[in-house]
Amino acid sequence: MMQDITKLFLRLTVGIMMLFHGLHKIIHGIGGVKELTLGAGLPEFLAYGVYVGEVVVPIFIILGAYARVASLILALNMVMAIFLAYGNSLFTLAKHGAPAFELPFLYLMLSLMIFVFGSGRYALNGK
Repeated sequence: MMQDITKLFLRLTVGIMMLFHGLHKIIHGIGGVKELTLGAGLPEFLAYGVYVGEVVVPIFIILGAYARVASLILALNMVMAIFLAYGNSLFTLAKHGAPAFELPFLYLMLSLMIFVFGSGRYALNGK
């Protein structure tokens, strides 16, 4: 039972916090993401994938509906975020001493944990 509650807390934490990133992009647009995408030589339409990775996927993770698949999509979204935003500065430290890519890396690792552990009993398609 405690494992299922832990999985629920993990899903809720990752899903809710990532959803805030998505809501920010809904309100303020994805101009910065488009610039990064184009700057990397990728087609602009790929920037719109951020809405899937930061709005749709977190909702699935929160609900525990296909959370493993959703967490893999989130992990891919975070790999792209690290590549696009920090690819040239992977070994740069932020002003507080942590790696500059700390936050997307943390989301990447947490999404992989959801993939490995699953959604637990307290989920729409939980077991």
